Amino acid sequence: MQMTRIALAAAALVLGAGSAFAAAPDWSKVPARKVTAFYPGTSPMEWITKGTEHGGARALKKGETCASCHDEETADMGKKMASGQKLEPKPIKGKAASIAVNVQAAHDGSNLYMRFSWKQPAAAGGDKMDKDNQVKLAFMLEDNKVPGANLSGCWETCHNDARTMPDAKDDKKTKYIKDGNVAGGKFYDLLQWTSKGGKFDGYVADKRVMEGGKALVEAKGEKKGDEWVVVFTRKLAGGEGDVALAAGKAVNFGFAIHDDWATGRYHHVSLGYTLGIDTKGDITAAKQ
Repeated sequence: MQMTRIALAAAALVLGAGSAFAAAPDWSKVPARKVTAFYPGTSPMEWITKGTEHGGARALKKGETCASCHDEETADMGKKMASGQKLEPKPIKGKAASIAVNVQAAHDGSNLYMRFSWKQPAAAGGDKMDKDNQVKLAFMLEDNKVPGANLSGCWETCHNDARTMPDAKDDKKTKYIKDGNVAGGKFYDLLQWTSKGGKFDGYVADKRVMEGGKALVEAKGEKKGDEWVVVFTRKLAGGEGDVALAAGKAVNFGFAIHDDWATGRYHHVSLGYTLGIDTKGDITAAKQ
């Protein structure tokens, strides 16, 4: 009898531990949206809004999104910048101009699942800026509290004085939001996976912080043949620095890939989109 009780208790512990890690959805049943991440060169928010070289300032004032103008031409934009024709004073020979990424999302009532898959571009063969990671993928969520985030996506965190930008004076200055404040809700929730096996849960407010979040459960990635597949599991609820998600809610969403051992600004980025939880969005996470 005593052994039976012990066995039952052990079984309960195993089942309880397993329930903390919900199974990922059947991705074959989840629709994918193809999003082109492109090489942005040195195109900070200040360049977009000054209005002398880019018509985006007028469009933003009218409430038009960057995606509404550029969604179908991101690959061509990437070619101009990767080649050095525009907004890239130090082009990298052979740098991929863009990466076509399939983005999928689903939830189970407790967790959000995000899946990113793409074909590995040809290597440029330049210096390994990040010697530890061939690839990194990050995505950001924003709760409609940062002015302009619904129009320009993650560009509200990209400034001309950040490190690795031509006008940078501080090599430690990272992404930030003007007047960013976590307590006041003015921040981007940031999650990252690295090919070395790292996972980070942080935020971007007055500076970028790569830790402290409580929502990330798991981030896994692998290369299958010539295709990368990265899957995040994130609690819908979180803590400080985590955007709270719930059915019927839509938030701003964007992602970036550091390909070919890249670091800093030498990444590929998406435009800004919306992620809806059981509601309309550019990408919708339906319950499974």
